[in-house]
Amino acid sequence: MHEKGISAERLVFTTLHAGGKFDNDAYKTSGGLHGVGSSVVNALSAHMSVTVRTGGFIYEDRYERGIPVMELDNGLLPVVGKTKETGTTINFLPDDTIFDRTRFKEDEVKSRLHETAYLNPELTIIYEDKRKEETEHIEYHEPEGIVGFIKDMNKSKEAIHDVIYYKGESEGITVEAAFQYVNEFHENVLGFCNNIYNAEGGTHLTGFKTMFTNVINTYARGLNILKEKDANFTGADVRNGMTAVISIKHPDPRFEGQTKTKLDNQDAAKIVSKVTGDEIVRFFDRNIETLKSIIGCAEKAAKIRKTEEKAKTNMLSKQKFSFDSNGKLANCESRDASKCEIFIVEGDSAGGSAKMARNRMFQAILPIRGKILNVEKASIDKILANAEIKTMINAFGCGFSEGYCNDFDISKLRYDKIIIMADADVDGAHISTLLLTLFYRFMPELIYEGHVYIAMPPLYKAMPSKGQEEYLYDDKALEKYRKRHKGPFTLQRYKGLGEMDAGQLWETTLDPDTRMLKLVEIEDARMASEVTELLMGTEVPPRKEFIYRHAQDAELDV
Repeated sequence: MHEKGISAERLVFTTLHAGGKFDNDAYKTSGGLHGVGSSVVNALSAHMSVTVRTGGFIYEDRYERGIPVMELDNGLLPVVGKTKETGTTINFLPDDTIFDRTRFKEDEVKSRLHETAYLNPELTIIYEDKRKEETEHIEYHEPEGIVGFIKDMNKSKEAIHDVIYYKGESEGITVEAAFQYVNEFHENVLGFCNNIYNAEGGTHLTGFKTMFTNVINTYARGLNILKEKDANFTGADVRNGMTAVISIKHPDPRFEGQTKTKLDNQDAAKIVSKVTGDEIVRFFDRNIETLKSIIGCAEKAAKIRKTEEKAKTNMLSKQKFSFDSNGKLANCESRDASKCEIFIVEGDSAGGSAKMARNRMFQAILPIRGKILNVEKASIDKILANAEIKTMINAFGCGFSEGYCNDFDISKLRYDKIIIMADADVDGAHISTLLLTLFYRFMPELIYEGHVYIAMPPLYKAMPSKGQEEYLYDDKALEKYRKRHKGPFTLQRYKGLGEMDAGQLWETTLDPDTRMLKLVEIEDARMASEVTELLMGTEVPPRKEFIYRHAQDAELDV
């Protein structure tokens, strides 16, 4: 019983700021910030039941829409049975009066559970999906921990060396890290604090990256790979081809925002830097050949970067390549980035309609011709030479990736919203996918900080013989319209944005008061990276297997 005179379980599920993290004796580290998670889930559930097995007895509590429906027995949960087992079972059903969709996506649940198993090698998690005809049963247990995590992420890539792992503790903060280099260009460095993935990184990753770069530069000079006249490798050079997981356990984490996407503790940078400096120096002193292979990756990246700087500096920075003046970008009049938005529009005809329909004060239109380059398959020189990509780099104003003479700087972004406006068909979806691949691989901050959207143009226009015309955005909306509309109506299907006149385009897709936009978000970095590589990369057999496996889930446009 809690000191307030009721069951501790009842208190946790009905009272805000009542989590165990506020008691230092409960556990050393916690991912929670405010002690509201359990009570909020309860409040948003149509039904919730809690079964506690402890001390030889089984206790039960039940709730409906957050309200307890079981009477306490002198402040304690009623005993409903006896058992020799221990543990707690929680069942909840999301409230369909609050959420439009209450079905959990199994791939996202599996990925999160698998990720948790990697971060906790002594933990076994059992997943069962009983919604299908045959129950799907999976046990997640990863005794190799984050070493196995790295191997999993790199399983289809050419590894340069075996996974390097180290662990250390200082001032009550535990640091665990593993990394491996592969024969690819981009880096993939994931940060976790108290088992929570930090999509935007934070101080723990800053500490790791800074120290790792310093150590590699020190060794490169000591081995005479970098001469006295040579500049140091940049951080991007050093991390070229790196896949890494940095996981820390912190007794008092601070995050930027409730979504915990970025760690803010300054002591985390200091401790991660210290542990990394001590441990990787110890490893490299004993493994010189591995060290040389890693420095080789940095050398390769530096050579590419210097070549690009000589050949492409003008492309990225000089006025003659300014795409404000090449007639393609129809810029907006306002220079207040917080109010401005840019539409990337497929095709010249739709682009022409959009230019006529837009509000010139704050809406810019950038037409692109057809499908842009698939950056997942292309080399960096081809990416930077692509006309459509160059157009976007210069239009956004915030640079490109890191280490290419115009490093990405989100503070220089000229538009608060970057809106992909493509046709509602297979080709339009492919164009959107190619654009998102570009943003995810080379400008990920655009997505992580909530600047990328996808416009939702309507598929249909319903014109009844009597009553108001209505735009319908998908087949489900059409089905609902047919059920509720009794009289005859004419149905127009839009095959492309170019079929709409300026007035229709403004009303359905451009007008902030009436349009529908999808915000692009990344909840699971490992899954996002894997799926991007799988669907957009060079390996065909895994892509075929994915298509076969998900064939029943596809929405066909025929």
